[in-house]
Amino acid sequence: MPGENLTRIEAQERRDVVDTHSYEVALDLTKGAEVFGSRSVVRFSASPDSSTFIDLIARDVREISLNGEQLDPREVFAESRIALTGLQEENVLVVDADCLYTNTGEGLHRFVDPVDGEVYLYSQFEVPDSRRVFAVFEQPDLKATFQFTVTAPAEWKVVSNSPTPEPIVHDDGVSATWGFEPTPRISSYITALVAGPYESTFSELTSASGRVIPLGVYGRKSLWQHLDADYIFDKTREGFAYFESKFGVPYPFAKYDQLFVPEFNAGAMENAGAVTFTETYVFRSKVTDAVKERRVVTILHELAHMWFGDLVTMKWWNDLWLNESFAEWASTIATAEATEWTEAWTTFNAMEKTWAYRQDQLPSTHPIVAEINDLEDVQVNFDGITYAKGGSVLKQLAAWVGIEAFFAGVSQYFQKHSWGNTELSDLLSELEATSGRDLSTWSKKWLETAGVNTLEPVVAEDDNGKISRFAITQTAPADYPTIRPHRLGIGFYSLQDGALTRTHHIEVDVDGDRTEVPELQGLDRPDLILLNDDDLAYAKIRLDEKSLATAIAHLADIHDPLARSLVWGAAWDQTRDAETAASDYIDLVLGNIGRETESTTVRTTLAQLRTAATLYGAPAERDAARLKVADGLWTLAEAAEAGSDSQLQFVTAFANNLVTPEHAGIVGRLRSGEETLPGLDVDADLSWQLLVGLATIGATDAGAIDAALAADNTAKGAEFAAQARAALPDAAAKQEAWDALIARDDAPNTIVRSAALGFVHPAGVEVLGAFVPQYFDMLLPVWESRTYQIAQYLVVGLFPTALADVALRDATRGWLSAHQDAPPALRRLVLENLADVERALAAQSRDAED
Repeated sequence: MPGENLTRIEAQERRDVVDTHSYEVALDLTKGAEVFGSRSVVRFSASPDSSTFIDLIARDVREISLNGEQLDPREVFAESRIALTGLQEENVLVVDADCLYTNTGEGLHRFVDPVDGEVYLYSQFEVPDSRRVFAVFEQPDLKATFQFTVTAPAEWKVVSNSPTPEPIVHDDGVSATWGFEPTPRISSYITALVAGPYESTFSELTSASGRVIPLGVYGRKSLWQHLDADYIFDKTREGFAYFESKFGVPYPFAKYDQLFVPEFNAGAMENAGAVTFTETYVFRSKVTDAVKERRVVTILHELAHMWFGDLVTMKWWNDLWLNESFAEWASTIATAEATEWTEAWTTFNAMEKTWAYRQDQLPSTHPIVAEINDLEDVQVNFDGITYAKGGSVLKQLAAWVGIEAFFAGVSQYFQKHSWGNTELSDLLSELEATSGRDLSTWSKKWLETAGVNTLEPVVAEDDNGKISRFAITQTAPADYPTIRPHRLGIGFYSLQDGALTRTHHIEVDVDGDRTEVPELQGLDRPDLILLNDDDLAYAKIRLDEKSLATAIAHLADIHDPLARSLVWGAAWDQTRDAETAASDYIDLVLGNIGRETESTTVRTTLAQLRTAATLYGAPAERDAARLKVADGLWTLAEAAEAGSDSQLQFVTAFANNLVTPEHAGIVGRLRSGEETLPGLDVDADLSWQLLVGLATIGATDAGAIDAALAADNTAKGAEFAAQARAALPDAAAKQEAWDALIARDDAPNTIVRSAALGFVHPAGVEVLGAFVPQYFDMLLPVWESRTYQIAQYLVVGLFPTALADVALRDATRGWLSAHQDAPPALRRLVLENLADVERALAAQSRDAED
């Protein structure tokens, strides 16, 4: 990624010189498969006689003129910048260029549908990629209006931030031009262009302002039959009503389109009025409730961004969390309170907080308000701290100041800073005003320091079994020793008629190394004491000895799904921290997961089960542990309710954990239809998942994979096929997969991601060791030559974590030691890979003790 970085200091210096007014961007999408024409007219004010630069990544630059004076592109354009000197108080810059389409999901992505040959385009600009499409001051605090004019094939649909106008068809009848109205003042990274022969359907709603908001849903022709637009409109309406009521500010944009686009890297992107989504959320096959619920949360997450991020935007990327943490929190509370997914906070605990706790214990952990020195810093900060820890902390803050005061402060914030840029202090000052609380100490401890605390109960009881003393101890890791204030619940659970039911609950404020809780003295000691009941706090919790024994024996008997999720999480934390044996965790999961009702809890726990068996178990017992897990999963699948969510999850988990030829035989027969499970439909995606499972243990071959792709020659089929080929466990297949990713650079983003997933599958661990030298040899060349997204997929995705041995640890440490001057973002990714291996080695040692 040479010459494409931007530092915070450079951005601040440019902001001191420049104030942007407007962009007129004309794009010609009729120039073939490689490039598109881009002509930008940028109007901005500046300090007279000052100098600065504007950003552009282009293959060719034909013309640059500043205030009517022609500049030689060979002299002023280099790498990703155009130098601008001798600026006037008011300036007009014209840049005419040819820019490249991408297949990486960055800039203007071009996709050809294998089903029908149709071409689809979409833009993805966050963080710094609008410069791949037009000349732009690429930083969030230089807002402007954007007026797009697009020339494209006449039969296409073209969507941007403003409502789509009627196109003017050219005399040739083949092409047409769409002239969009200017946007409000927004940041460049939330501008958008989506074009192609998309299918669409429309609806509308009436905003709190009385304004009618047009709604649109778009998708590819070959997937359109699977897109449930009416449901998406319903969830959108529920979200609009909830947010407009709670935020006290009407929806700020002219319309709201939701576009499901191919080969998308993330879940979605909050382009103002034109949100793009991954096609993972177009369900061509049966999916779990976890995925269905996640789609709803994502819909509401992006809708929340229309206010928090789009209407009001951070000044610089160190406050990225203001966007993402708020959208995480807001989408979860809206899902729980405004939709049918009422257990959304359980899902948040099972998925987001698991992500956050893992991220916060890596050597790369950082405060929620992170130090972002340049664009590479922010690229690697779309992580579990920025999203999930931040969302968790906001949940606790809302509980501490009171939810009504919290929403009132947020409303004041939106009203005061509409169409502007803000910093953390701007939000806190409004929350202090509405709540009457001083948040400076809270902010310092929660937002400006890193690390996760651990809370543990200290319980004494008298001879009659009544509590004589109750306290909560708080510890912090040595590297991040901050002791923080927590608002949390304490739940007492007792066995009653075969169920663990909550019999007592209090909320307390915890601060310091030890907090006494005299309110609980004199009560009967229950079977299970659960700290952080209701999950208000962000902290790891420990169970006392009696509670742990109860949880192991009766986890599935806990009535409340959120309480179960907390216990599942506590058990996993203790396993990850090498305090309890991985073999015990395997027993806990296999003995209780069959009765778990929450889909995301099942999904998360099954992934952790595989980690326990393949990484955390003692090496001498690993084969036995993997066999136990595979056998247990098939038993669970056979026992599951016909057609249930759990049945599907157990079958797919079984296919992902195969060990023996007998296992392969079961999967092969399921896939062919020779063997059936009541209610289980082996549809297109499940058939692929079964085939990938067979590939992992060499129970199929490249010919069978090719035949499956021929039968399902779709984008999704191609991703599964790439995963299956890379998962084949012989050295030749692995080398072929490696070469396709490293020796060549033509694979699109989703193929890279899928192939990497198959390549490192633990079932192929025997041959992964040979690739360790190749892995470290490719790091710097890949980082320097690929886009950020592709480089990250390769650096993280191809790391052979499944080896989890001393040799891999030492090789990783050796590379880091020898490359102290490697780019910090690359070093961070490698350090995180190393941390996973070091944690696995500690867990293996603990498991070997039993």
